[in-house]
Amino acid sequence: MTVCEMTQRIERETLSPHASLSEESWGRRAPAPEDGIRTPYARDRDRILHCKSFRRLKHKTQVFLSPQGDHYRTRLTHTLEVSQIARTIARGLRLNEDLTEAIALGHDLGHTPFGHAGERTLNELAPFGYKHYLQSVRVVERLEKEGRGLNLTFETKNGIACHTRGKDACTLEGRVVRFADKIAYINHDIEDAITAGILEENELPYDCVAVLGRGKNPRITTMVRSLLENSGEDIRMDPEVYRAFDALHQFMYQVVYTNSAAKREEGKACELVALLYGHLVKHPEKMPDFYRQIARDEGAERAAVDYISGMTDGFAVTAFERIFVPRSWRLEDSL
Repeated sequence: MTVCEMTQRIERETLSPHASLSEESWGRRAPAPEDGIRTPYARDRDRILHCKSFRRLKHKTQVFLSPQGDHYRTRLTHTLEVSQIARTIARGLRLNEDLTEAIALGHDLGHTPFGHAGERTLNELAPFGYKHYLQSVRVVERLEKEGRGLNLTFETKNGIACHTRGKDACTLEGRVVRFADKIAYINHDIEDAITAGILEENELPYDCVAVLGRGKNPRITTMVRSLLENSGEDIRMDPEVYRAFDALHQFMYQVVYTNSAAKREEGKACELVALLYGHLVKHPEKMPDFYRQIARDEGAERAAVDYISGMTDGFAVTAFERIFVPRSWRLEDSL
């Protein structure tokens, strides 16, 4: 019996009847021989962890654009926090941790530079719109590994596609990640806003604090415990906890997510993305070979969106400067 087979036997014997067993996966788009060590979901996790798009998340905005300080979240640290929370919930419910982790690590691979400001801009400009959760699926199916994709299982891709809104994921593991994503970003955004001086802990709504607790750790613990105590055939919170959670989200939207101090650079970011998009659509030859081929196959708009959405904040600024900012003139330039 291989290590993979032993792991799958343990899954059968110990996981919840509602868990996704790796041996029952709907499989991959292209058949791939198993390695005898990892289950299909564990291989998905590893493929995501080692891909270029995952590494680029460390230089993509979470909420605050170009913050001065070492301890603000980036898209990568957010992803890691989502993974940790999701795995804790999955373990408590005896769901498949490998599948949960794979979905969590891959859920934001398609996020743009400059956070949701970049996403909104591309959504307004692209004729087919832009949603980061759908782009994340495109990344793992079409863009990674120079067009070969990561060849992930159906369940992992479905969880990534359904992690934000719309219909629920077909697995409970995917539904866990949707909750974990919200739990993570609400709580770390509060912490970052306090660090930035935009918010103070005592300004949080009293009704929310009374239910969820004061401080990041108590709040996360309350939400996770509520999910563990109320989930079964579906993933759900206690209604009182969920109402407090939703009210806290609304508070953050009003106080932080639309705060003029926190968002004062967003207009510049939106204009930068818009100018890049317009230029690349008109001049697809300015893109790397891989994206020029996408332009030939699927159109310049599609290629420009794929190229820009994969950029880090810093790369987008550099690309903008290279295209739009005049270089200093030197004598040898004229020779």
